[in-house]
Amino acid sequence: VEQSPPQSPGPGKAGDAPNRRSGHVRGARVLSPPGRRARLSSPGPSSSSEAREELRRRLRGLIERSRVMIFSKSYCPHSTRVKELFSSLGVECNVLELDQVDDGAKVQEVLSEITNQKTVPNVFVNKVHVGGCDQTFQAYQSGLLQKLLQEDSAYDYDLIIVGGGSGGLSCAKEAAILGKKVMVLDFVVPSPQGTSWGLGGTCVNVGCIPKKLMHQAALLGQALCDSRKFGWEYNQQVKHNWETMTKAIQNHISSLNWGYRLSLREKAVAYVNSYGEFVEHHKIKATNKKGQETYYTAAQFVIATGERPRYLGIQGDKEYCITSDDLFSLPYCPGKTLVVGASYVALECAGFLAGLGLDVTVMVRSILLRGFDQEMAEKVGSYMEQHGVKFLRKFIPVMVLLAIGRDSCTRKMGLEKIGVKINEKSGKIPVNDVEQTSVPYVYAVGDISEGKPELTPVAIQSGKLLARRLFGASLEKIYHTLFWPLEWTVAGRENNTCYAKIICNKLDHDRVIGFHILGPNASEVTQGFAAAMKCGLTKRLLDDTIGIHPTCGEVFTTLEITKSSGLDITQKGCG
Repeated sequence: VEQSPPQSPGPGKAGDAPNRRSGHVRGARVLSPPGRRARLSSPGPSSSSEAREELRRRLRGLIERSRVMIFSKSYCPHSTRVKELFSSLGVECNVLELDQVDDGAKVQEVLSEITNQKTVPNVFVNKVHVGGCDQTFQAYQSGLLQKLLQEDSAYDYDLIIVGGGSGGLSCAKEAAILGKKVMVLDFVVPSPQGTSWGLGGTCVNVGCIPKKLMHQAALLGQALCDSRKFGWEYNQQVKHNWETMTKAIQNHISSLNWGYRLSLREKAVAYVNSYGEFVEHHKIKATNKKGQETYYTAAQFVIATGERPRYLGIQGDKEYCITSDDLFSLPYCPGKTLVVGASYVALECAGFLAGLGLDVTVMVRSILLRGFDQEMAEKVGSYMEQHGVKFLRKFIPVMVLLAIGRDSCTRKMGLEKIGVKINEKSGKIPVNDVEQTSVPYVYAVGDISEGKPELTPVAIQSGKLLARRLFGASLEKIYHTLFWPLEWTVAGRENNTCYAKIICNKLDHDRVIGFHILGPNASEVTQGFAAAMKCGLTKRLLDDTIGIHPTCGEVFTTLEITKSSGLDITQKGCG
């Protein structure tokens, strides 16, 4: 902070804010002495982006060096109330009056990017963003403010992350790169069937990775059948061995578990395989599988505990049914299977089980793929029925696979002891646009965050950007558009089974706002078009693109029939 000589105020206008000089506010120390204006020094000639980044760095420096940092405006009554509160507590504050510094407007813009708060006062205590006037007084009344005023050097860690899944690991590694002392607490409570797994969360252990590998196993079986049509001859009967498949999949997952542990070790992140439960503000109890308890403290926490499958709540459901937590490491072939539910998890599991040659029935309460495009959902259901998957409401199975939804792992963490609010119905944690919970030093990322997409890439990006916001790196925008690739295991070769459509906004130059494909390699095709949609893809641009032939994706360069026309959409050739 540099000093410049005081300037005489110009003629006032009606409604103008008074041009008061910075001074002592009942014991609170301000950054500039009485009678002098303070400004954040300019970094010198540079591009606007470089200057903005330098300003961000200087603001972070102020926050890092200050026990209490208040960004204020001298005429704001709410700012005055906050400064008087700290004065009454005998706490010395650093105060920057934004109306009295040359770059006040730019400072407020950058603060808004850091905190997602556009108003003053903007209060930080021991590097934790408390918020504005109301949030500061709420923290004072709950006793949280007094806790935050403790010296942060007394904490064991700068950041403790509860949950070792995609979002938690991403946040931990990024915070460590930014020079912070970080711990990850991760513990998997075994399923009712006794299934547990290693570091990495749902996606790696019981979600995306094993699902895609079983999907690939089913595709290989289909390819064997197709190969006869292209001249391949073999006499022996081809059959699938479930045990061989699951062993290969679990070996691959184990290598990923080890890779995650090694990555944390390389970045000096402490990993503790224990169950975390808050006991008081800034303090958490870690209980390992032997029941041994250890206590840790941290300046800030991130909750990234994810979700677990929901059970029916009827007699025998946990004794006689399995879920996706159990399926991918099941030591024996499930045989004739009833899948309860119609979510994408249910249909994906039903698809690859049928592709492996099993007798599969899906029990549906109402519609398939609630929340998805229903035209596509109906086509998916019809296609699955054509290829052996049955949809019934009464069935006597050998194995029951429950896929009726997931519940957030937040109810047994002691969150009520520190005041973190959760949605009592879903267990999800309400957060603001910067992942902050109702307690200023506690954040949440991933599937447990209310209103956020339950997608692995979103969790990874959210965790990484949260660490950057907390510890001072530059920010990027997070896009929340959802892409739902539909790719089905039993890849038949009959005509007219594939389907493609786009949805355009006629009022915005036919900009593409929806993308749907049912057919082989759907996920790979969708990934490329997702980037194009981010860049403002329009129907005209698609029409002007020369397709790569022969590919599945080229059909999107030749779409010309609208739904309202009622014309036959069957493609009769390459043109």
